[in-house]
Amino acid sequence: MPSYYFFIALVPSIVLHEVSHGWVANLFGDPTAKDAHRLTLNPLRHVDPFGTVLLPALMLISGLPAFGYAKPVPVNIARLRKPRQQSLYVSLAGPIVNIILSGVGFAICELALHVTLNQTMLNIGIALGLVNLILAVFNLLPIPPLDGSAIIERFVPAKHLGSYYQFRARALPFVMAFVILGSFVFHFGSNALASVENWWLNLLF
Repeated sequence: MPSYYFFIALVPSIVLHEVSHGWVANLFGDPTAKDAHRLTLNPLRHVDPFGTVLLPALMLISGLPAFGYAKPVPVNIARLRKPRQQSLYVSLAGPIVNIILSGVGFAICELALHVTLNQTMLNIGIALGLVNLILAVFNLLPIPPLDGSAIIERFVPAKHLGSYYQFRARALPFVMAFVILGSFVFHFGSNALASVENWWLNLLF
């Protein structure tokens, strides 16, 4: 299947991932994203030239797992009604949306295989399903600044939260190093993701 299907599926998936963070934050009392006009599905409001366009393209060309990131939706945890509890929900919103979208991709594949018998539709479903599965699994890793690190945050003493947030804001290069080393040197990341992808495809076929 041509790789551009995955790239096309990646952009809206990342946008929905980011919007969900802001939407849940607004639900719990933090209108920061809403005030910044970021609760929109217009991809141009969320595109980060490097993270949304260049990085995914480079990863695909290099044979690495397809992932990227949008311009982060602003969230002010201090404005949540119950910051320590609700910040976890805000973080998990993105991966949950990706899991739902992976299920939508699976449903599209089932429709293509058993009703329409359309190869293009099947390719779209596979791309949507696998891209979102990878995004969900990857973002749930408990490594700052990924969404799964919100679990770690629950155990950080209140007096150290400021320092933790500063570290989290600067931790993306460490995640990139983890991905590259995991794919080219240790292979633990690529093997794990391949297992997850194979599980999804085995359910389908």
